Amino acid sequence: MKEGFQTIQPWAWTLKKIGGQFGAGTESYFSLLRFLLFLNLGASVIEICMKLIPTWLEGAPPGPPGPNISSPCGSYILHTHGLVAFPTQLFNLLSGEGYLEWSPLFYGFYPPRSNLAITYLCSVFAIGVIYLLCILRRSVSGLKETLLAESDILTSYSHRVFSAWNFGLCGDVHVRLRQRIILYELQVDLEEAVVRRRAAEQTLSQRAKVWSVRVLLNVLVLALLGAAFYGIYWATEYTLTLQETPLVRQTPLLKLLVDYLPSIFISLFNFVLPPVFKFIASLEGYTQSRQIVLILLRTVFLRLASLVFLLISLWSQITCGGNMEAEGCKACGYNYKEIPCWETRLGQEMYKLVLFDLLMGLLVTLLVQFPRKILCGLCPGALGRLSGTLEFQVPDEVLGLIYAQTVVWVGSFFCPLLPLINTAKFLILFCLKKITLFSIYSPASRTFRASTANFFFPLVLLVGLAISAVPVLYSIFLIPPSKLCGPFRGKLSIWAQIPESIESLPQTAQNFLYFLGTQAFTVPLLILSSILMMYTIALANCYGRLISELKRQIETEVQNKVFLAQRAVALSSTNGAS
Repeated sequence: MKEGFQTIQPWAWTLKKIGGQFGAGTESYFSLLRFLLFLNLGASVIEICMKLIPTWLEGAPPGPPGPNISSPCGSYILHTHGLVAFPTQLFNLLSGEGYLEWSPLFYGFYPPRSNLAITYLCSVFAIGVIYLLCILRRSVSGLKETLLAESDILTSYSHRVFSAWNFGLCGDVHVRLRQRIILYELQVDLEEAVVRRRAAEQTLSQRAKVWSVRVLLNVLVLALLGAAFYGIYWATEYTLTLQETPLVRQTPLLKLLVDYLPSIFISLFNFVLPPVFKFIASLEGYTQSRQIVLILLRTVFLRLASLVFLLISLWSQITCGGNMEAEGCKACGYNYKEIPCWETRLGQEMYKLVLFDLLMGLLVTLLVQFPRKILCGLCPGALGRLSGTLEFQVPDEVLGLIYAQTVVWVGSFFCPLLPLINTAKFLILFCLKKITLFSIYSPASRTFRASTANFFFPLVLLVGLAISAVPVLYSIFLIPPSKLCGPFRGKLSIWAQIPESIESLPQTAQNFLYFLGTQAFTVPLLILSSILMMYTIALANCYGRLISELKRQIETEVQNKVFLAQRAVALSSTNGAS
């Protein structure tokens, strides 16, 4: 069955064609994009089955709250009725407000029903576990490829020349693609060998100079990151103040611009700083694969930390800066006066980030990359050389995917249909990137190992998953849910629904579930896990010693062959002389 599914994998021929023409590094980006597309598609199915369908099975959900509804926590008034102009409808579509604010797209739409609350919460944990297992499986397979690729035996040129050909290939197209793949692999080996040889020939003073330059460049990187984070925090804090001004409220276009102010700042820094990081990495004297890793680390820190600063600013607004005794948060545990439904507000922010990221990608492709390619083709002189040829920048593109996926992980609890939106976005992105790759970009002048991408990209995805889990779990366990919207209204916390539901089960089921949380279960589980871990470590050590012994045998055989060849040459020369 596994082989059958592999034969019908979508875009398999497209990925082979990309790998043959642009290298394995570029192919790894499209492979990661396809992987994330399938993950989002599976999450969308779970969200629909566990949230949307149960909402309608128990009857039509109630409409939005009316203006007369009031409580100690204020009122939640939506202006969704009446004739609305087309520009306002468009602005509502882009910002998630208006008719979208009370729709299945956001948390506030779902009614307070016990069965729905359970499925709503359990779907979050189910999707998280599926994401974790799939990414771990992909990263482990990538780790195997990395260890094999970095071993001295498999990266030798004899392996590339004598063992890399596939004799089952049929057709000129497949043969040419395989030739290009081998060419790129040899190019990577030769480039890294040159860098390592230069590093080995450096004197002590030259090495000290190189490390001094690296330290200064890293200080510059930290300064740029600090400036970006401060700008994002300022934009998020200032947005709420600008939204209350009469001029912004009366001008829909200006209001939309203010709503997107944090997204604009984040996209601006993500657009400007990665090329700067790439230029800095080229000055540090590392191999291309090491440069890719450094650029990825710095850019992922920029993108994910930008999202973290945005969430911290929103948390400060929701919880009155963490002071639950403040005037605005004392009655309900959150800032009910400014944000009556804080879950929907968080979902709207993540929704705007996803849409803005897609719009920025489309605008850059249509207004920057295509005109640049046309200018380069029509002006073969100095102007054409100034525009330069476009190369597919794998680190920037990969970090864009990881950033977009992290935003979806954060927002899927507050915007349940966000994985479905992201599925459509990634599908559009795959088609757009494939078209632009073959029509605009040229093969990269310097490539890197595919094994580096196959292991490091899922590792960065795991970092994004861990970061996204923090605000979601914090919201579930510590922040009181909104009293006027959502399936958990009226609860002390979102997690409180789980103990209440367990108490409604039969006594046997209650005893079993409570037993899972006792020391009588956790201590034996910990002991068993420790035994399995020690067994795995011992088995790995045995395999390591066996591999070392086999390597020594190979070296001995090589020495014996060299000795026999020398003896044969000596005997042949002796016989010739006699």
